Amino acid sequence: MVYKFVVKSEEAPNFKLVIAIDSEDSFMSLRNAIVDAAGYGKDQMQSFYICDDEWHKHQEVTLVDMGLDSDEDLWIMDETRVDELVEDEGQKLKFVFDMMNERSFYIKLKEIIPGKELHDPLCERKEGRAPVELMDIDTFEPTPKQVPVPTVDEIGEEFYGDDEFNEEELEDFGEIASEEL
Repeated sequence: MVYKFVVKSEEAPNFKLVIAIDSEDSFMSLRNAIVDAAGYGKDQMQSFYICDDEWHKHQEVTLVDMGLDSDEDLWIMDETRVDELVEDEGQKLKFVFDMMNERSFYIKLKEIIPGKELHDPLCERKEGRAPVELMDIDTFEPTPKQVPVPTVDEIGEEFYGDDEFNEEELEDFGEIASEEL
């Protein structure tokens, strides 16, 4: 069976890949097809996440075993076939290619072609430019929005109340404060 995945990026809206891969191939083969098509190196830590319809991460498929003790199943790219975790058209995945900055590609299983086999993964289509592979953490941080502070002329003086005060109002406040004690 052949799976066709569409790969997109929020950072580069014109970027799109269509990757065809045999369903029995490994996540490592899928990863290599994506990074090759995007022009990325293969020396970075990366992970796939199987997602629900709202892109919430569930199972992680890691590049290597990090040696962490966990009650959850451990899925390694080189040891996990794609069809073990992906089986339905429309299924969503995230491929985190920049772990330090949590930058990802959004992947969707677009088509399943039964009765066909594919020896090697194939990038059937590439559109636009992939986002830069790695970003400096300082560069990636979004700049805070500047909230304009309105001037008195824009708000109007009535916003601030009267320019004069009534001493009797202050005396009433003193009575309230002494009652509470």
